[in-house]
Amino acid sequence: MLPKTLRPGDGLREALRHGACCCLLAAMAAASMASKAVAGEVEAMALLKGMTTYVAAQRELSFRYDSDLEVVTSDKQRLTLASSGSVSLARPGKIRATRSSGFVDIESIFDGSTFTFLGKDQNVYMQIPIAGSIEVLVDELKDKYQRPLPAADLLLPKAYAALTNEVIDVKDLGSGVIGGVECDHLAFRKQDVDYQIWIAQGDRPYPCRYVITAKEVLGSPQYSVQISDWKTGAGAVGQDFTFLPPEGARSITLKELKAMKDMGELPSNFVREDNQ
Repeated sequence: MLPKTLRPGDGLREALRHGACCCLLAAMAAASMASKAVAGEVEAMALLKGMTTYVAAQRELSFRYDSDLEVVTSDKQRLTLASSGSVSLARPGKIRATRSSGFVDIESIFDGSTFTFLGKDQNVYMQIPIAGSIEVLVDELKDKYQRPLPAADLLLPKAYAALTNEVIDVKDLGSGVIGGVECDHLAFRKQDVDYQIWIAQGDRPYPCRYVITAKEVLGSPQYSVQISDWKTGAGAVGQDFTFLPPEGARSITLKELKAMKDMGELPSNFVREDNQ
């Protein structure tokens, strides 16, 4: 016998009412999460835009960097090649970059009309005519000679468009500390690559660390570059962009350079195989 306070159908109505409340609360929670996600994407894009605008506005800048290039072997062992160097540039068309590792010590100089590649350890140099801005140089080195400059895609005026082109997912991961500098930590996904970037907080939003993951390469290896000693203004460059051959240096052709061992990204004891 039902209690006098309840009538047939009251239990069903109460259950339906309770279920509707749960569904409403779940919908409100989902809407709140979606709203926060959208807000996070907007904030992340704004931070990236601020960084690229700031960097592109610097007429002279210099920094030091440490980079790691990850190699995944055919038996899935991860190996990391570490190098360090420096970059100085004066827009529109002057840049000098160095890279040193356990197997190579090189310097690249561009004065707006000629690009010079200097192999310090072998005391050889190669020169090719390239006229124009740093953007022209970066594109030609990457597309024609397969010799990208370190962190170059972060330094160009169109960096924001390149970094956000075909992005399918954006995350603002909050704060992180790189080399003692508090940074905003952002993550972006594209079909073929993922990348993360840490941007210094404050009135100098320069890139502190940049990590790229190649998703379509076996093992998804990563390339990372960490930036330090960031300087801007005329005092930042502090060097000449004119190339003077070292004593006894030998001029070589591009063909000779390509044939020389230990002058590329990988040392001679690393053998490239398909999909490696």
